Amino acid sequence: MKVCTVAFLIYLDYKALQQREKWTNKTKTNALWENAHKRNAKRLLSLIVELEGLWVKLGQYLSTRADVLPEAYICLLKQLQDSLPPRPLEEVCQTIKRELGKSMNELFLDFVDVPLATASIAQVHRATLLNGREVVVKVQHEGIKTIILEDLKNAKSIVDWIAWAEPQYNFNPMMDEWCKESPKELDFNHEAENTRTVAKNLGCDTKCDDNTRADRVDVLIPEVIQSTEKVLISEFMDGIRINDIEALEEFGVDKQKVVEEITRAYAHQIYVDGFFNGDPHPGNFLVSKELPYRPILLDFGLTKKLSSSFKKALAKMFLASTEGDHVALLSAFAEMGLKLRLDIPEQAMEITSILFRSTTPAKESHETMKSLADQRAKNMKVIQDKMQLNQKEAKRFNPVDAFPGDIVIFSRVLNLLRGLSSTMNVRIVYQEIMRPFAESVLQGNISRGPMENDHWVYDTPAHSNVEAKLRQLLVELGNNNKILGVQVCAYKDGEVIIDTAAGVLGRYDPRPVQPDSLFPVFSATKGITAGMLHWLVDTGKLNLEEDVANIWPEFGSFGKHNIKVHHVLNHTSGLHNAAADLIENPLLISDWEECLNRVALSEPETEPGQEQLYHYLTFGVESRLATLTPDTEELKKLSGIRGRPDMPSTFQPELATALPVLFNMLNVRRAMIPAANGHFSARALARYYAALADDGVVPPPHSSYSKPALGSHPHIPKFPAQPSPKQQKGNRSKKIAAAFRSMRTSKYEKTPQDSKDQDIGSHSRNTSSDSNTCNASDNVLDEIVVNPSPQKDGAKIFSNPRIRDAFMGVGEYAHLVKPDGKFGLGFRRYYSQDGSLIGFGHSGMGGSTAFCDIKNRLSIAVTLNKMVFGAETGKIVHFICSELNIPVPADYLRFAETAPSDGKPLIN
Repeated sequence: MKVCTVAFLIYLDYKALQQREKWTNKTKTNALWENAHKRNAKRLLSLIVELEGLWVKLGQYLSTRADVLPEAYICLLKQLQDSLPPRPLEEVCQTIKRELGKSMNELFLDFVDVPLATASIAQVHRATLLNGREVVVKVQHEGIKTIILEDLKNAKSIVDWIAWAEPQYNFNPMMDEWCKESPKELDFNHEAENTRTVAKNLGCDTKCDDNTRADRVDVLIPEVIQSTEKVLISEFMDGIRINDIEALEEFGVDKQKVVEEITRAYAHQIYVDGFFNGDPHPGNFLVSKELPYRPILLDFGLTKKLSSSFKKALAKMFLASTEGDHVALLSAFAEMGLKLRLDIPEQAMEITSILFRSTTPAKESHETMKSLADQRAKNMKVIQDKMQLNQKEAKRFNPVDAFPGDIVIFSRVLNLLRGLSSTMNVRIVYQEIMRPFAESVLQGNISRGPMENDHWVYDTPAHSNVEAKLRQLLVELGNNNKILGVQVCAYKDGEVIIDTAAGVLGRYDPRPVQPDSLFPVFSATKGITAGMLHWLVDTGKLNLEEDVANIWPEFGSFGKHNIKVHHVLNHTSGLHNAAADLIENPLLISDWEECLNRVALSEPETEPGQEQLYHYLTFGVESRLATLTPDTEELKKLSGIRGRPDMPSTFQPELATALPVLFNMLNVRRAMIPAANGHFSARALARYYAALADDGVVPPPHSSYSKPALGSHPHIPKFPAQPSPKQQKGNRSKKIAAAFRSMRTSKYEKTPQDSKDQDIGSHSRNTSSDSNTCNASDNVLDEIVVNPSPQKDGAKIFSNPRIRDAFMGVGEYAHLVKPDGKFGLGFRRYYSQDGSLIGFGHSGMGGSTAFCDIKNRLSIAVTLNKMVFGAETGKIVHFICSELNIPVPADYLRFAETAPSDGKPLIN
């Protein structure tokens, strides 16, 4: 009743001020609000001091949240950290005598009557033992156990009522965790053992001055001398209270360094040890008065022990958040038992990003609160729209289905540390400080190379001696940390000779790469897009010499009316810099309509057909998709791209450093980007190019012992309803869309039982059935063959007997391409060392590639998830061609160990 009464008074005070503010001069409103904060902070402080127990804990927590609370509350509530009214000295002495079985004179030479600090559960006195050692004596308040347990019971009732009245505010999982952990603080024997454990974990008990070790944390923890249930005697360490800013400045303490070291200490406790102090409020920290001014960690009554699996899940959640990896984030949620009622991974990423956000100084608290409130309102609107809820229903909707108790104390620690840094007026970047510790948890069992992982190469029979030897090369590259996950597939004379997978799906995803895993292959996607355009030409739906504006009327503006289909395919349209805006705002690439608008509004920089400059983005999921990881050493080679005459002036090599994070994001993975967002397996790419090399004749999928069989995971896109007149781009574009729709819907007309069987196989592998992304569904060739028959090999995709000439821009198609250019019509031309044209293909940023050698009826595909920019891909291609005694394409020849490298990455 007391709590509700004070809360109601504070509420009415602020509501009245809101009304008064409307009629008050703006110059006076700040003073009015400041006075109201002071007035209500005093009410809250008086209530907490009167109630004691758990309410003091709540006040201590609030006193640290300088990042979200007004300064008036922080200034008054910080008294609760260690400056509560002390209990009578007589009570203290009686507790000591009863617990230790001796009188004060038998225990101490000196005992200071005035306590050093008084907090919610106990007070601390300075004393001197009979042997002359300086100590502190922590004595539990008489009767506090009964008060705490009663407070927990009352708090539980309040939380139950709130959950009933407002279901979206169901704090029961948090309350259950608090009820489980809080009583442990009442046993000082438990605290003594915790203190010894943390000191040992952090190396504080070794007296080691070697600070060069990466896992070394430079903090101090007092040694425990003696303990009972209600009395704890520890070593005395003379220090400055961490919230005594004046004293810290007088000693010349670097506040930034101190808070960073405290954060490192907690990162070590959480991620490395899985055992951490759950109560890091300012009252539990001192700073030593001697150089180098180390933080002193106190009070280990409330600690949390994490299981090994949960610790790894926390580390995975943190790292997924820092890298924008939605798939790893959802995987971490599942591993820790956090279940959501909605499939909105973007919001899950936002929430974890807020949890691990950098701290802000106290003076920015108002802006921080407003930003968080705005973000929450935005998220609730998304939920409301997705669930089709009215406003009242949306307010009662709780998006969390299951909440793991272990994360409660973890979240509390992060918030308390954030409040500490705000109080100290420093800015802490969690992602930088905590990352090494989180990575260390996962390195042992995730980033294991072939030397530590006997199953690094996926266990499938070798199709040939070449494949057996290739696997040895892959192991060598893996041991040298050049490969994280890789697939290599090759067809020779229409038969599979290589189908190898090795490594793991991601740096923090230990699942093995399998032959049917999908990889983001960037611009290697253009080869598939080009093949689809050629299919439209082959079936009479499109003409290579047709103006693009005839198909897409909006495209004809700003001098683009003369650009033809073949100009786009040959990279000679003059729109090589049309994607410049996307460099400034990369997230735009996930907005299909906006990308269309940007291209429509762009102006060509050269006349069509005059100059060939690579069009990197303007060229016309999740469960088995690998995660991209950059190779930091390879990134140094990016300077080789700058200034290349065949690259657009706006292409910035440094953008590649952001590509892994960008293309790991779920909204980008799901985006329709025909130039760069294909998700393929090497076996699907190799089969595709094997078909193109043979004039479109589809080769057999694979041998009978290839598991899983090619075509096991068909991707069935959901086409939108007929677009509104505003959305339609013209009569020709509707016909082309209808051609694809007709082709694919007829392909997938099945009996209900067939659909049921396929859905089971598909759902287990790819949960993104609504994705627009170009996913190679393994049987992609069967989907677009003339008179499609899924089980029939030898069917033809194309009827044009000179289709290969069209791909390469030779013969009767030579007039459609720039003479002596590197590109044909949609494909990169591949030449032998003597300069003769041997085939075509396409590579992508990061090293994935696919091509075919027409004369030797060879197709090779390599997919990678560690962005190595071509060196390893070149070695693999060179090895295969050399073993088969086939000329190595000139593009890859420079990556041979015997050949001098020009230092340029392999890009198209």
